[in-house]
Amino acid sequence: MLTDEYRYKILKLLEAQPEISQRELAKSLGVSLGKANFCLKALVDIGLIKASNFRNSQNKLAYMYLLTPSGIEAKSSITLRFLKAKMQEYELLQTEISALMQEANTELVSNQKSVTSISPTLATGVISLE
Repeated sequence: MLTDEYRYKILKLLEAQPEISQRELAKSLGVSLGKANFCLKALVDIGLIKASNFRNSQNKLAYMYLLTPSGIEAKSSITLRFLKAKMQEYELLQTEISALMQEANTELVSNQKSVTSISPTLATGVISLE
């Protein structure tokens, strides 16, 4: 299944580098070559991109992937959904970080009280060698 995250990343890469090879695309996405091929075929099948042949600098036949008008429109809506999802993740992380910081501060204060009750000398860090 092609998720919004992969659609977004692929469309963004293809818009910036229409002549990118499937191997380079796979490497950029951190996926296998087969998965990159599957994703590109899926995007072609639903009409978001089209693939055109061209000759690259080594005079080899290669593909150029171009966003179609519906691909450009889809990229915009996917970008908004992706941004909203990432902002929600960010807010959840902020909440979790705040809770962890409070927990750490509570444990630190508790540990300091324990050390003070056991040995006031250790709590102050002053030890007399007399």
